[in-house]
Amino acid sequence: MGLTQLTGKSAEEFAKHYLQRQGLTLVGQNYRCKYGEIDLIMRDKKITVFVEVRYRKSQHFGSGAETVDYHKQRKLLATASHYLQNHHKAAKQACRFDVISLSANTSPSGEDYKVQWIADAIQS
Repeated sequence: MGLTQLTGKSAEEFAKHYLQRQGLTLVGQNYRCKYGEIDLIMRDKKITVFVEVRYRKSQHFGSGAETVDYHKQRKLLATASHYLQNHHKAAKQACRFDVISLSANTSPSGEDYKVQWIADAIQS
């Protein structure tokens, strides 16, 4: 596993624990199908939350959230649709798409990442 993958995996783990501390419950992680991948699937009360995690070492060229372009949004929507077709209980509940944008934290706070959580970031 390369350094980029390791950084991506550690960012996903950080995001998962961050959201759990905010009261969300993990349903699934790294859901893959022919359309793409969803990093985290969480539950926020009765809402299924599809989470895209983006990590940027530096925000010099923009935040991770800015990299979730139209093409990526279409892939996420298709992957989520596939998930809902195969998980009937989740399909009966409301859902939303969140983006967790992480960047390296250079402040003395002790946290590894600076977090930007955008709830309901993608409208279908």
